[in-house]
Amino acid sequence: MVRKCRIWWPTHLSTDPTHSSTLLFGWFLESPSSDLLDVVVAFGCTHTNVHSSKLQEIIHRTNERMPMGLQDNCKLTMIGCCQANFQGDGKSIASVAETNNGVDSVNGIVHSKKGQKRLKTKKKKNMLELNRRVSIKNKNWIQLVYDFSEYVGKRIYWIPKLQHIKWDGMTVPDLHLHVIAYETPKYGGHHFSLGSYSTSEHTKSTIKKPMWVEDLHEKQTLPDLDTAILAINSAAAAKSLFEELVLPSVSTARLCSLYMFLALTWRLFAISVASLSTLIYVVLQFIRILLSCGSKSCIHIISTKLFSRTYKNVQFRCCQILYWPIFLQNSAHRSTSCVEYAEKAALRKHSMWSNLAVDVLFGNILGVLMLSHSGSVTSWTLKLFANITNYVLRMGCVSLMGNPAGFKLNNELAIVLGMLSLNAIQVWSTICFFMSSYFLYFIRGVAICGILFGLTTSAALIVDFITFATIHVRCLHWLISLIFSHQLQAVAALWRLFRDQKLNPLRQRLDSYDYTVDQHVVGSLLFTPVLLLLPTSSAFYIFFALMGTTVSFVCIFIELAISAIHATPYTKVFLWILMPRRFPSGLWVEIVRCQSDAVNGLETGAVGNLVLFLHSSCLNIWQVVFPHYKFLFSAVSRVSFATSMYGILIGRSLPSAMNNFSSSLTRLPMTLPWMSIPCQEYWKLCYDAVLARKECTLN
Repeated sequence: MVRKCRIWWPTHLSTDPTHSSTLLFGWFLESPSSDLLDVVVAFGCTHTNVHSSKLQEIIHRTNERMPMGLQDNCKLTMIGCCQANFQGDGKSIASVAETNNGVDSVNGIVHSKKGQKRLKTKKKKNMLELNRRVSIKNKNWIQLVYDFSEYVGKRIYWIPKLQHIKWDGMTVPDLHLHVIAYETPKYGGHHFSLGSYSTSEHTKSTIKKPMWVEDLHEKQTLPDLDTAILAINSAAAAKSLFEELVLPSVSTARLCSLYMFLALTWRLFAISVASLSTLIYVVLQFIRILLSCGSKSCIHIISTKLFSRTYKNVQFRCCQILYWPIFLQNSAHRSTSCVEYAEKAALRKHSMWSNLAVDVLFGNILGVLMLSHSGSVTSWTLKLFANITNYVLRMGCVSLMGNPAGFKLNNELAIVLGMLSLNAIQVWSTICFFMSSYFLYFIRGVAICGILFGLTTSAALIVDFITFATIHVRCLHWLISLIFSHQLQAVAALWRLFRDQKLNPLRQRLDSYDYTVDQHVVGSLLFTPVLLLLPTSSAFYIFFALMGTTVSFVCIFIELAISAIHATPYTKVFLWILMPRRFPSGLWVEIVRCQSDAVNGLETGAVGNLVLFLHSSCLNIWQVVFPHYKFLFSAVSRVSFATSMYGILIGRSLPSAMNNFSSSLTRLPMTLPWMSIPCQEYWKLCYDAVLARKECTLN
């Protein structure tokens, strides 16, 4: 059986190979069936930078910083060597030197873009000795060679050829070789991911799948592909850690004074930010203590009930402000060792303050506009409420007292309900008229609230004001719904009486029951007037149900906008606009070269060589944003909407009918407990968070 080998090759090693020989470091990933070997090349290092005495210690310390998922499957090690071939015959200079009866000197010329340079005999001898000892010690080893006579393309200048491979301590003569070139993932650039967006979670197919599709799903997938992608995403971190341990520290004597000045400036900045944050922390704690002292007063209870949404959003915003040093703390070293993990950790870290910044930005825009046009906004709002009161509520009640749409209603009941509604509307209009002189201050309060706490808090205050301003509509709807529901229940009970049935509330069913003659007579006398009065009460109920439902849907729409503002991942949207490659959704490969014949001059008879270039598909903007809006779409279900509409039709009060539907839509993204720690600890927490940002920036 011909074995298969996949070499994952970083493109930066092929763009400008200026050294005659390079040590390769990476991971060997062997499949359970032992017929496939993945060789992930992370980086290369020249022999001038490696000391064999400290090599194992350096590799061990680098492995300790790698992700645990990668450590459980494989270890970073020296996997082989890649040497240059300037003769175009498939043989490297090292192989020529070994066949020249142990000649100690090699006279070669390195052809590169930077010019020509002589190879030093002593360094070449040390390199050959290091390669010989490591290749004997390791069970797996690959020997690659550059052939500068073959030029592949602009993205990949030269692809190495396999000269020798040792697999489980044995030389493999024949194998299928796939060289997959990839661009090394970097933080802030791109990374690879096998996950892809699919709608299978949201929709279920009712079509039965063919047998060959089921067999394809049951077939074992390519082994260790997840581990290979994880290793590729960790290649940059492995290279950085290795070079940090190998390369000697660069002298910074010239930059010592500049570095000290920058460090002092950053510390002063950290002290100022921590002091300002601590001052805000003290002010918020003082306000909370004052509110808790008067929590049992009647004014506090009423204001909390009236402005419940505003209170909830203000508390959430204050918690976000207090928790900023917690969210900006440094991530663990494990998250920075893989580009994918580092990207996800950074998105989680910056999501809170980006939402806060965008919310406050929109709030400042709205606040400035409202403050600059407060007079016109006040007059327009008062005129709108006056028109709704006069031309909708009052005219509607007057028309219901006559013959609405040609229907003949009971005049006495219509006059009673109409006069009751008109009196309630008049009383509330009089109260609002005396309160209208203070409405200008309310508009300015909404503007200031938006400037300080953001757009969502001012929108919540507007929702609370709409709820308070339309309380007379809700009261009238509650009263008429009470009359309408009792009439419906009476008609239903009398109808069951005529059919000799009785409702069993425990079993939720109708049982047979023998009524007396007196009960039938009384039921007959009551059924006619109740049934004839039902159209009049239903007309008033439909009118006020439409008014109340309209107000409720306006409030729900604003609350839905608040939830959408909280849930929108502004950091992801901004990064997607600048660089969509940071949001991968699968892999695809481009065939660069296919060679089925054996490569002349190589020690191994390669059955087939295939050179591929690894690409990553990217998510579109909807796929990036939709997971954060999933709870909004899941809340609008047929069951909840149908339950609310059914409650309105049977005369249930509007708050109870719309409560579940509204609460499922208006949820905050997270709930944070109130922070209560000493001021010194909070100052130290803020100071450390700012200094941690400096270390991350330097690293």
